[in-house]
Amino acid sequence: MKIQHARLITRTGFFILFIFAPILDIFRFDLYLGHFIVFGQNWTMGLEAFQNGEITGQQAVLNVFLYAFLPLLLVAGTFIGVSWFYGRLYCGWLCPHFSVVEMVNSLMEKTIGKASIWDKGSTPERDIFGKKNIHNKKLWIVTFPIIVIFAFVWAVSLITYMLPPDVIYHNLLSNQLTTVQFNFIAIATLVFTLEFTFARHLFCRFGCAVGLFQSLAWMANKSALVVRFKRDQVKECVDCSDHCNHACPMRLKPRSTKRHMFTCTQCALCIDACEKVQGQKQQESLLHWVQKYDALDVSDRDFKQGKHFVINKDKH
Repeated sequence: MKIQHARLITRTGFFILFIFAPILDIFRFDLYLGHFIVFGQNWTMGLEAFQNGEITGQQAVLNVFLYAFLPLLLVAGTFIGVSWFYGRLYCGWLCPHFSVVEMVNSLMEKTIGKASIWDKGSTPERDIFGKKNIHNKKLWIVTFPIIVIFAFVWAVSLITYMLPPDVIYHNLLSNQLTTVQFNFIAIATLVFTLEFTFARHLFCRFGCAVGLFQSLAWMANKSALVVRFKRDQVKECVDCSDHCNHACPMRLKPRSTKRHMFTCTQCALCIDACEKVQGQKQQESLLHWVQKYDALDVSDRDFKQGKHFVINKDKH
């Protein structure tokens, strides 16, 4: 599916950017200097100049507006605007945390037969193409070290957003980390290891503020981009082993209503799964993206166990 190839490119590119942004001084906050560095330039509000009497109070207020409030408003406005129309697009197409979530899901399926240890049921006995799914718990010897490695990468990357990257990497490679640096990396690695292993979906759904704001903006717009299920063809799902449900990294049910897909990341993996299942029968996918007027049906209805419940909220 071309969409998944595009996602792989954007997620991989952004993950690399996440690691190298502080190294290349693209964006970071330097605790030693006490200000941001953006594209190699010191991003300050000039308050020191005001304290030294070099600029007036009006100039200081203008600096605060230009270098603090205005950029914040532009970034927040753009972020909320995109979320209003497309939901958690950042999560599904860019977020470096969600990239790890999807990777660990895949490893878990090969190791324990399900994407999360909290899943009630295992993945289908056979995959979309009828091949028997095989899992082996011995793969924990590979899965767990990979999780720890990515947790360590996340921990080191985070500290470079706060302290000079050259100092951190030099101290790390020469085994000269300070007590504070060592404790931060060690504790962060432990926390991320536990989170990636046990609670990555819970964090994405309920603990991530960035994701939550995207979901709230998306839910407020009934005509936003959403996955729609062709309810009039529900009988075609009878011989399917819920591959769309199992494909969802967030453990959602794509054939349900929008409110049940509150944390949908627009990854389209459910659509991809349905396309493959239906493609073997020379039929079109029962799941597809819709927006504007066509999206209202997904927002206003309820769908449970093959029955249709239509709620008309416009009646008073």
